[in-house]
Amino acid sequence: MSELSRRDWLSAVSAAAAAGSVPLSGLAQGAQEQGGAAKPLQISTFRVDATSPKGQPCCGGWIKPIEVVDDAQEVLGYVIQGAGKPIVVCAVDWTGIMNGAHLEFRSEVAKAVGTDPERVAVQCLHQHNAPFTCVEAQNIVSQHKDLPPLTFVDFFRATVQKVAAAAKASLAQAVPLTHIATGEADVFRVAGNRRIVQEDGTLMSMRGSASKSQIHADTTEGVIDRKLKTVAFYSGDRKVASCHYYACHPMSYYGDGRASSDFVGLARKKRQAEEPDCTHIYFSGCGGNIAAGKYNDGTHEMRPVLVRRIYDAIVASEAKLAPTPVNAIEWSAVPVQLTPDPKWDEEAILKQVADTSQSVVNRLRPTYTVAYLRRCRAGQPIIVSALHVNDATMLHLPAESFIEYQLRAQEESQGRFVACAAYGDGGPWYIPTEAAFPLGGYEVSVSWCGPTVEKELWGAASKALRLA
Repeated sequence: MSELSRRDWLSAVSAAAAAGSVPLSGLAQGAQEQGGAAKPLQISTFRVDATSPKGQPCCGGWIKPIEVVDDAQEVLGYVIQGAGKPIVVCAVDWTGIMNGAHLEFRSEVAKAVGTDPERVAVQCLHQHNAPFTCVEAQNIVSQHKDLPPLTFVDFFRATVQKVAAAAKASLAQAVPLTHIATGEADVFRVAGNRRIVQEDGTLMSMRGSASKSQIHADTTEGVIDRKLKTVAFYSGDRKVASCHYYACHPMSYYGDGRASSDFVGLARKKRQAEEPDCTHIYFSGCGGNIAAGKYNDGTHEMRPVLVRRIYDAIVASEAKLAPTPVNAIEWSAVPVQLTPDPKWDEEAILKQVADTSQSVVNRLRPTYTVAYLRRCRAGQPIIVSALHVNDATMLHLPAESFIEYQLRAQEESQGRFVACAAYGDGGPWYIPTEAAFPLGGYEVSVSWCGPTVEKELWGAASKALRLA
């Protein structure tokens, strides 16, 4: 398939704007097939191998490309039929998918199952030994023959087609969706806030995914969400899909050219092995400013320790599942433009990309900025979506959203169980809060948006959450 054109983008804008929320009063309302008969509520699941091939650039091309495979990287998802057009939600063991690539992914899956792109949520887990796919940025890089690639576009598109085919094939295996259950449990000694703020309110340090600093170990966890949340779907007494949500950068160690789903994926796989008849899916929550560096020293010995801590929380969360009949279901999809920061000058950035005296990283990373600026000019929106089933809401947010968005969604959705998946459309890169911008720091420096982004994103999220 050729790269999506501006016409495709504008068509998607119109479709998304018309989508909004489609509440269902009873399971049959709004679920009419073309022939006029109500379609029963059904669910199916799919799984696709998306392991990076040898040579695949990792994390945007500035760490070692893939040399060997430690464990498989996957795309896992589910399809719900009978609540209007099909709903698809999937999680990808990649660093990120952004801009036109994210729209392309959603569009191809939508076409395969007979739905609209805004009814498809594609959320990455954000492991770093994995692809960071932006076709537009790769096109810029390709103009400079001395630069290594950002990503393998052919591999991306082949994977998208595999996912679309798997989602379509799953429809034939769909089973009645009858019950839902939720649970949550504390995760101990994994997450800590990356941004360490001193008593005077200034930013002292960034605590990354791994650290040997005693200061990083001794400093408190800061603002995090300790809970791992689970939403499970049932067909009768059979648990068909169990979805787990936790907010933390999912890296124990990386940059060594070894493809892996890392500690969160390995925890998911451990639970999957115990329950082969249920599809277990893990989603990374709003971990833009959350990582494991307080507890993780980056040694290989720590990965299985982190695996066990996530796995223990999954098991504890599932122990609290109490299925109840599905009596209400709704999909919300809200388009939003997250305004680029005026400080970004496309012409100046392109000069930096062409400057051979710059480091490779300083030439590659800015291409993502240009891609986002161009995407915004073309009018392609971010889609913030949410699946509401009974009193549970699964909110899908873009990029590296800060933990405060997740906490606010839970706090303001009184009486509802809210699970957040971030790392959707990665175009904006980091999405800090307004209060974070004056403090500066790494995350702010690589946000393509400015302080207005909090108001813009929360405005869309509150609509998806049915708060506004």
